[in-house]
Amino acid sequence: MKKHLRLFGSAILLLLSGACTQQSGTSAEHTPIPNTNERSQIIYLLDSFNNAAASADFEQYFNCFAEEAVFIGTDATEYWTKEQFMIWAKPYFDQGKAWSFQPMERHIYFDQTGNTAWFDELLNTQMSLCRGSGVLIKQNNVWKIQQYVLSMTIPNNKTKEVVSLKGAFEEALINELVLKHGDNK
Repeated sequence: MKKHLRLFGSAILLLLSGACTQQSGTSAEHTPIPNTNERSQIIYLLDSFNNAAASADFEQYFNCFAEEAVFIGTDATEYWTKEQFMIWAKPYFDQGKAWSFQPMERHIYFDQTGNTAWFDELLNTQMSLCRGSGVLIKQNNVWKIQQYVLSMTIPNNKTKEVVSLKGAFEEALINELVLKHGDNK
């Protein structure tokens, strides 16, 4: 029994190790309404993405992103290109523990071409519940994350308390942005 479990575990790891890697070949036929297989591929991508972070697999995690991807974090200053995010995240992955996000609920939507999708998922994290959302694109018949947004959830009846906590930091940031971009940007 233990041998079978080890073999099964090894098979799962092999599958996960290739989940976000680029596959060669020409793009497949485009179906206007994505089928269950497309949805399954996206679920697999997002699960592989979360699992790679939990196991601190830097290469696997960042292979899930498109080259021109952006990551938007919970802090108002966290708007990073893939390269910038890789630099920021590398020390966490090098320590052998990045972050662990467990999806609790997930929604996936497709555009008419079947080559663009967007998702949102409620995540159980070390920050309690958060929401991950983003845009996915199909490149060379492989789904990639084009944009990822991580948001903290705030109960509506606690909004005033949270706004109070953010006050000084974000007021300074607002003033900086107004100076940089003006009132209308």
